[in-house]
Amino acid sequence: MSVTADLDTRPFSATLRASTKVLHERANHSRYMNALLGGEVSLAGYARLVVQYYFIYQAIERVSDRMAGDAVGGGFVFDELRRLPSLERDLAHLVGPGWRTEIQPLASTQAYAARIAEAASWAGGYVAHHYTRYLGDIAGGQIIRRLLEKKFGLGEAGTRFYHFDLMGSAPAFRDRYRAKLDAAPWGEPERERVIDETAAAFECNVAVFDELARDLDRYRVA
Repeated sequence: MSVTADLDTRPFSATLRASTKVLHERANHSRYMNALLGGEVSLAGYARLVVQYYFIYQAIERVSDRMAGDAVGGGFVFDELRRLPSLERDLAHLVGPGWRTEIQPLASTQAYAARIAEAASWAGGYVAHHYTRYLGDIAGGQIIRRLLEKKFGLGEAGTRFYHFDLMGSAPAFRDRYRAKLDAAPWGEPERERVIDETAAAFECNVAVFDELARDLDRYRVA
């Protein structure tokens, strides 16, 4: 069997993952993430990332509310994944009780939120952004959680974002999610659009990390 034929017969979830692997790696190994995972970023520097996540997930979960009744998109609305309540608790701990009046999104975060709202005019665009964020946080986010707990002595306060208590088994959930991707009634043109929008979502993530990295020297651990 030719390589092309083999690619054509793969489940869509596998094709999507393979098609965005390079961008995924770029995001994971951005300057900011390398510094964070290397233990070089202060707690205040990490809090800046949490602030951006708040605005990003606010955008996604607003769309989730609208998408709940959609024949395709509704299948990807998982109330057990919602991150805003956890992010609010983390920000109260990391920034303080007045955090709502103290935080501002970066320009790249504003552009990311706008892209989510624009793409979510169709179910595939919503799924592209949902897939990029939530599945990444379920998996790789756990590495960040353990680092924060060890380095800063944080318990659940400050790391609630990475606790998916209502989800059950993470591997089982990922399998269920991939099965939904494979079963979604998209023809090849729509699948290509989903892949393209997923790539755009990763680019949005990279842009946020790059903007955070501009001030890394202010937030490095002494």
